[in-house]
Amino acid sequence: MVRFRSAAAFVFLSAFAVAADAQAQKSFPTDDEINLVLTQTERAIQQYKPLIDQQEIQIGKSVTDAVANDRQVVSALEMAVKAFKGKPQGFNGPLGFAFFQWLDDADRNALLCGNGASTQAALQMMAGNADKARSLLHLAQSCTDVSTLIYTVSENAGALYQRYVEALAELSVQCAQTVEKCEGILKKNSVPTKK
Repeated sequence: MVRFRSAAAFVFLSAFAVAADAQAQKSFPTDDEINLVLTQTERAIQQYKPLIDQQEIQIGKSVTDAVANDRQVVSALEMAVKAFKGKPQGFNGPLGFAFFQWLDDADRNALLCGNGASTQAALQMMAGNADKARSLLHLAQSCTDVSTLIYTVSENAGALYQRYVEALAELSVQCAQTVEKCEGILKKNSVPTKK
């Protein structure tokens, strides 16, 4: 019984030792790297939020649903940034993937804002409203610029999340190998039971 407890403790501690060693070997995203992406996200959101308001004002009711969706995505990103700032390693999990998806949504929505504003600018130009067309073109360019910024942040977040997934997969393999080795040791050193 004492040997069995000792062996179980050995297996348990070995698994944690391998896990700690694997984290040192494979590069999980660090707090600093995650915080950098969070700072980039905050800056992109600061530039994007006023454009959502401008889109609603300049284009009007035809974009009401799109603007509401844009605000939901921005709200989700702000909530995630706040949560991750308190615990950056929360990025290394399912919420990190949701964060990446929200960035992708924000990028697409900003690009749609730019395309919609360009279309409206062309219509205003054809109607002879040059000032309104210029204002819409400025909005289109600003939305396109922020879309590019968000896309860059999304690429950074995606690269970090990919590293997390790869490191986790490697860690899982190493843990499974350690468990197999421990089982082999236990089988080899087990005392036969008396019948």
